[in-house]
Amino acid sequence: MVSSSVRPVALCVVRHDGKTLVFEGYDNAKKDHFYRPLGGTIEFGETSAEAAAREMSEELNTEVRNVRWLGVLENIFTVHGETGHEIVMLYEADFVDEALYQRNPIWGQEDDGGVIKAVWKPIDDFKTGRGRLVPDGLLAILEENRPIEAQTN
Repeated sequence: MVSSSVRPVALCVVRHDGKTLVFEGYDNAKKDHFYRPLGGTIEFGETSAEAAAREMSEELNTEVRNVRWLGVLENIFTVHGETGHEIVMLYEADFVDEALYQRNPIWGQEDDGGVIKAVWKPIDDFKTGRGRLVPDGLLAILEENRPIEAQTN
């Protein structure tokens, strides 16, 4: 959703076995595919961590646990020919239902009834240019916050 005001959003990163769960978007104006973690607008009176967990529940009908802070990004972007501006609160979490780590794709639903197709995409794809992860700066934050098992190698 693009609007004329700055929108506070919370995104929830879920990682497993070198992959991250993202939905694939397509910008018709730029003829460009992009990938973004699931999430959405922070509602008045809720914390950004609550919003990240709520969005996963609403979009994928699943619960998350161990919600952890990753960082914040300011995202000024153009999609479908319109400019948007977001303050993005980034969190990482784990699925309560561990069977979801084996499902690909994972189907969900947007607030407006649109279908969400979330896929497990190798993080290395974003490092090598086989996909563009948005918002800009997210890949650097994910690299700084590698899973513990990857840091011990």
